[in-house]
Amino acid sequence: GMRLIHFAPILLSFLCGLAPCGLAQEQAKKKKKKPPVAFSWENQPGKKALPAGVRHASFKSPSMGIDVGYCIYLPPQYESEKERRFPVVYHLHGGRPGSELKSVNLAGFVHRAVVAGQIKPTIYVFPNGGPMSWYNYPQKENGLGEDVFVKELIPHVDRTYRTIGDRAGRAIQGFSQGGRGTTRIMFKHPELFASAAPGGSGYEPEKRIQENGGAESEWVRFAPGYNTWDLAKAFAEREGRPEMPVLLWVGTKGFNYEYNLKFSDYLRSLGIRHQKLVVEGAPHSAKIIFEKKGGELMRFHDRVFSRE
Repeated sequence: GMRLIHFAPILLSFLCGLAPCGLAQEQAKKKKKKPPVAFSWENQPGKKALPAGVRHASFKSPSMGIDVGYCIYLPPQYESEKERRFPVVYHLHGGRPGSELKSVNLAGFVHRAVVAGQIKPTIYVFPNGGPMSWYNYPQKENGLGEDVFVKELIPHVDRTYRTIGDRAGRAIQGFSQGGRGTTRIMFKHPELFASAAPGGSGYEPEKRIQENGGAESEWVRFAPGYNTWDLAKAFAEREGRPEMPVLLWVGTKGFNYEYNLKFSDYLRSLGIRHQKLVVEGAPHSAKIIFEKKGGELMRFHDRVFSRE
């Protein structure tokens, strides 16, 4: 047996010559389980540099009695034009649990678009989705992510910054888990948003939730009807529902691509008008989609804001 152990490193280096060495390292990495991420409603950037125009801030949650962090991009005109009010886009990050530092680098694309005059000066807010990222999940302590966002953060932002302050100047978007959150929230609270753009959304787990009485998995269970499919149907059946331009955005190489097409067909069958932004060759990455087609996504909201 000794000899074998002795040869292992030589064998490994020989195999690395044949196969991409990354593979061996990948498998070694997989064995090391990452500890679960600790969740906090407030996460200071520390030494992490925030993009141009972005600051970190927080407010005291009325319902939880604790500080809730968020990041906010203020365009250069916010300082130079003291009387002016600005439209706001809320970007909901992916992944679970939440953190306001996730996705904040997308503000770089916004800043460049504002400076280049491609979109009107716009405030972008990067909230914290809570322990279950954007969902009300009373099973977890302080787990009402949707309520904290809708009932507390949005009013706080309107009170604290020079926003337009009503539906005409407010939009929502998100990617991955944030796309799912955007879809649930926009159909539950359409009176809050002038436009909505869910991206790379996991409509397949949402379908599973719908078909299994709220169960996403054996560990995660939502209230019945609390999923994108049922909420879309409830929205479609609403008397006098508000007109809300919707844009689904997804990369063709993203793992949620097929289900985004299915969800689009479903929305069509319900008579819910929407547009699609399909990004050829883009993987499941908001950053890469923004690199390729971010201008179109930002202009989608901008056009809606421009309807005076």
